[in-house]
Amino acid sequence: MSPSDGRNAEGRGELNRPGQTTSPSDGRSAAVSRPILSVEELTMRFGGLVAVDDVSFTAETNDITAIIGPNGAGKTTLFNCITGFYRPSAGAITLHGPLGEAALHRLAGHRIARAGVARTFQNIRLFQGMTVLENLLVAQHNRLMAATGLGIGAVLGLSRYPAAEREAIERARHWLDATALLERADDPAGALPYGAQRRLEIARAMCTEPALLCLDEPAAGLNPRESDELSMLLRQIRDGGCSILLIEHDMSVVMGISDRIVVLDHGRKIADAVPSAIRADARVIAAYLGEGDEGE
Repeated sequence: MSPSDGRNAEGRGELNRPGQTTSPSDGRSAAVSRPILSVEELTMRFGGLVAVDDVSFTAETNDITAIIGPNGAGKTTLFNCITGFYRPSAGAITLHGPLGEAALHRLAGHRIARAGVARTFQNIRLFQGMTVLENLLVAQHNRLMAATGLGIGAVLGLSRYPAAEREAIERARHWLDATALLERADDPAGALPYGAQRRLEIARAMCTEPALLCLDEPAAGLNPRESDELSMLLRQIRDGGCSILLIEHDMSVVMGISDRIVVLDHGRKIADAVPSAIRADARVIAAYLGEGDEGE
């Protein structure tokens, strides 16, 4: 299936999470749309430099929302504010997750992860010396530690750890199978080809069972076949009930899988619409071609 296949294409695979019997995408067209993320009047300053300038948008539940723009547009800075690496200078970021609303702009990074946000990075950040399976188990560390009562239950012989470990391994195997990495489970992560390492990062993020998956240029460095496989994987993750927020420069991937696209330029939002409208937007074309700034 190519990235340009329509969203309702027949034969589309759906990737349910472990224990999920019915895909949330069933009857999606009849469901009332609701946001998973609200960004309101967000500003990020570094001294006199305004990297993100009064940006507002919403990402809908069970959608793939892409954030695009030229280099230096403020995309990664925006991501870093959402995921807790930066504390915004002004504005609000709210996650409307399964545990209720969470004001992400007020939370530390680890609490943002617990609220239901997971992310990957432009540069691969795997534990290269650990096996593929171990990388996915590390992502479930908090859940495994809770099962031992922070180690006390294990000392007293009351630990729920064995059952929790079996569940963690099952969850890891599910995502290894989904990313075509099951046969490499015992191999060092650093021995995987580049494209496989990209998929492993996504699998590791999904092992935290996020409500919102944030991907920073996941198609960077991939060949066309790998980009097609990535597009299919991201559709399946969305159809399995996880919303996706995506930064990407590969426009074939963006236009093929996105439900909505937000465009930034020089830190400001210049467009926010469905892919067909973005493709024809004069401001977006001007931003990418470097036109329209002079004489206006």
